[in-house]
Amino acid sequence: MALKTLSAANAAALDKDLMSTGAFSLDQLMELAGLSVSQVVYKVHPPSRGKNVLVVCGPGNNGGDGLVAARHLFYYGYKPTICYPKATKNELYQRLMTQLRNLDVPFTSDFTSALQSTDHVVDAIFGFSFSGEVREPFGAIIEAMERTRVSVTAVDAPSSWNIESGPPEEGPGKNFQPEALISLTAPKPLVKYFKGRHFVGGRFLPPSVAAKYDVEMPAYQGVDQIVELDHNGHRL
Repeated sequence: MALKTLSAANAAALDKDLMSTGAFSLDQLMELAGLSVSQVVYKVHPPSRGKNVLVVCGPGNNGGDGLVAARHLFYYGYKPTICYPKATKNELYQRLMTQLRNLDVPFTSDFTSALQSTDHVVDAIFGFSFSGEVREPFGAIIEAMERTRVSVTAVDAPSSWNIESGPPEEGPGKNFQPEALISLTAPKPLVKYFKGRHFVGGRFLPPSVAAKYDVEMPAYQGVDQIVELDHNGHRL
C-alpha cells in the first residue's frame, strides 16, 4: 500500500484550519514541531554519539521549528549551536532567540567552521512552502551538508527539495540525502525520493482535521511525539 501524502497546497490549508477552527496559535504549532524534531534527533543521534549539534535555520517557520528544537536539545544534554544567517525580526522569532541566548547557546554565522566541530546537523532551512532557486548564503550551506560525512536530520523537507518532485535536477541539493527526515503533521510527496530514516510528528492533529485532509494518523507509542515509518507508511 502506498504511503498517503499531503500536497503543499493542502499542507498550507491544513495549517490555516489549525489556526482558525482548531484554535492553535503559531507559536503553539512551532513548539509542537520543534519538540518532535528534538525527539527525532535523540532517536537517530543520542548524546552518546556526540553532544554537539549544529542547527541551521532559515528565515521562515522551518527556522522557528529549528530554534525550538535547539532549546529542547539543550535540556536533553546536548550542546547546540545555531546558524541563523537570515534571522527575522518578527517578535516570535526574537523571543525564541532570546530563550536560547538565556541558556548561553552560541550563535554563529560561519557554518563551514561550525560544521568541522559538530557531531550532528539539523537542517531547518526550508520547509514545505519552498519553491524557486536557492539563494546565498543557503546554497553554500546546502552544498556543505551535501558533502559532509556528519549525519543530518532534515525538518519537513531536505532543504532545496521541491515538496512534490523531490531533489532539484541541478544545483545545491541535487544529491542531498540526509540520514533522517521528520515530516511535520503528515508526509509530503517528496518522501518517495527519500532514502533515509523517515519519521512523522503530528500527535496533536484533531481527528476532524485529519479526516478532512485524508491524513492517516500513525500509532504513536507511550509519550512519543514521533513515529518511524517504512516506505509503505507502516510503523517500525
